[in-house]
Amino acid sequence: MGAQIDHIVVVAQTLEQGIAWCEATLGITPNEGGEHKQFGTHNCLFKIATPQYPLAYFEIIAIKPDATNSIAPKAINTPSTGQKRINSARWFDMDDAALQKAVAVEPRLVHFVAQTADIQAAKSALKLQGIDRGTAVEASRHTRKGRLEWKITVRDDGQRLFNGTLPSLIQWGKNADAEPLRLHPRNTLPRSGVSLQSVAVTSPSADKLQAAYTAIGLSGVTIAQGEPNLTVTLRTPKGVVTLQSMGI
Repeated sequence: MGAQIDHIVVVAQTLEQGIAWCEATLGITPNEGGEHKQFGTHNCLFKIATPQYPLAYFEIIAIKPDATNSIAPKAINTPSTGQKRINSARWFDMDDAALQKAVAVEPRLVHFVAQTADIQAAKSALKLQGIDRGTAVEASRHTRKGRLEWKITVRDDGQRLFNGTLPSLIQWGKNADAEPLRLHPRNTLPRSGVSLQSVAVTSPSADKLQAAYTAIGLSGVTIAQGEPNLTVTLRTPKGVVTLQSMGI
């Protein structure tokens, strides 16, 4: 099994603020993305691929003001009471109060997503490590070059886990036999002038996180013991820029 970095996730309070931040911080205007109706979000994106990170792109995502979170409600057992509660959460912890408070100040790097050719096998590998990565949710959106379809892991509670340093898993295409990378954002985006140089993680649970990375065959990310942080270094028209999650 092998996994590699698919995309970097920055959450903004509004997409307009995210675009303005991108222009001021990275020196480019991102490309229009689309709407994710089942999560009530929308995005913009741009290519950051390099030979080391051949699939990589950058996503700026925000809650869509005129949309509602339309994830089908799910009944979840509450261990403390044995009762069931109804939960409906957006991906990437976007309903989390602490995250929303942080991105109200300015857009923030919060997460990354890893591509795998077999999302169910990768989920199972993490389960053996005692990690529930969540359901493989089917999603799609239209582009000028065709329809993008993918499966992505989303927990019922929307949590990213390990302060965002354990990647969500994504598999492009409906199934493993459907040419999963034929339609991928890297093939629908022009060169941006921004390139991904490195991804680094510090975590107080570095050993457990390293075991999880090894289980899914993830490469291209360095891990060290320390306070929770995700660091992404980019080469941009404004020079080398380093983004950090700062534990959010």
